[in-house]
Amino acid sequence: MIDLKRLEQDYEAFSAQIGRKRIDEALLESLKAKAREAKRLRRELEEKQALQNRLSKTFGELKKSGADASELSAQVAANKGEIAALTDLLRSAEGELEIYALNLPNPPDLDVPDGKDESDNVELKKVLTPRVFDFKPKAHYDLGVERGWLDFERAAKIAGGRFAVMRGFAAKLERALIAYMIDFNESRGFEEAWLPILVNRRSLIGTAQLPKFEADLYLAETSERTENDLFLAPTAEVPLVNLFYDEIIPEERLPIKLTAHTLCFRKEAGSAGRDTRGMMRQHQFDKVELVALVKPDESERTFEEMIACASDLLTSLELPHRLVALCAGDMGFSAAKTIDLEVWIPSEGRYREISSISNTRDFQSRRAKIRYKSAKTNRLVHALNGSSLAVGRTLIAILENHQTENGEISVPKALEPYLKRS
Repeated sequence: MIDLKRLEQDYEAFSAQIGRKRIDEALLESLKAKAREAKRLRRELEEKQALQNRLSKTFGELKKSGADASELSAQVAANKGEIAALTDLLRSAEGELEIYALNLPNPPDLDVPDGKDESDNVELKKVLTPRVFDFKPKAHYDLGVERGWLDFERAAKIAGGRFAVMRGFAAKLERALIAYMIDFNESRGFEEAWLPILVNRRSLIGTAQLPKFEADLYLAETSERTENDLFLAPTAEVPLVNLFYDEIIPEERLPIKLTAHTLCFRKEAGSAGRDTRGMMRQHQFDKVELVALVKPDESERTFEEMIACASDLLTSLELPHRLVALCAGDMGFSAAKTIDLEVWIPSEGRYREISSISNTRDFQSRRAKIRYKSAKTNRLVHALNGSSLAVGRTLIAILENHQTENGEISVPKALEPYLKRS
């Protein structure tokens, strides 16, 4: 969640920064009005409380001296009533302010490029050179269907569109990739975790999927909307970060670096008509995630380590890719800074996103109330997350980049031991 104190202290600078994410100005103005009203009520309440302390002290002195304190007693009672009324008003105003704040994204870092959409993103570098084929490479869906590895028609019979059945080599490759990714991430210092794939509403608010993106989520319960609602996890980021919900972590336990494989579920409500063929955009998919909780002064270094981890993983799989700095208008809701890794897809002749590494600074930790003990003060941790990698898209990239003219796949050397043991 945004820092409301910062909002109060310098609204103009704050609104200019968050406005780079294409925020409705009316929402910002409403937030400003709510913040000012809460500040006014808080100041008035503090004044009434200070007055109450003075009146109570005087009242005690009068009673002790035996003087008539009836008039002062009435004044104390009236002021007490005003305090109660102001307390209720402030509680209501702060509740409304929090609702507004929960719907506002994380302001982008100052060094994030300006821009409105992906056309304004900035390429940082390319890694490995795309292969030049001496035959026309097939798209993964054509190759997979021809070889009996991918079955979209039967998946549609049992679940509908945007699902896939993987068989034979594709199923083995998916499983091998997951194991390899976890082992690779562990070698970089990320501890493996095994997680529930059902998460509650509170957890989704903590990592900022809710309230804004509820239309993209699968609700697993049909009861009225409550805090106890369970959703299918859209990413392992949600349970990994919320493992530490409302905790104060001892400073010596930081950094906490975790990796996990989960099934992920998204309705892709905002993606109608995009990538309808094949496995590029699915309602259910495997992903291996990286999450780190760190002290603020370790935040930038950890961000770079996570980017390197994902890039080196792609390199080890012999997959050409590039690193792209997202502009402010194309960044996710909770991100202060994001670097996308895009893998080369021969059938499309372009790079496609396969990983996003994001630093949320203290945005998620403020929502999830995750702090650490620093000397005598509790401070918010910084939370970072990233795909390492989207497994299905990695499978697509391997099928397309490593295909041979006869339809066989030249398995990357790093994966050979994992496929042999499967």
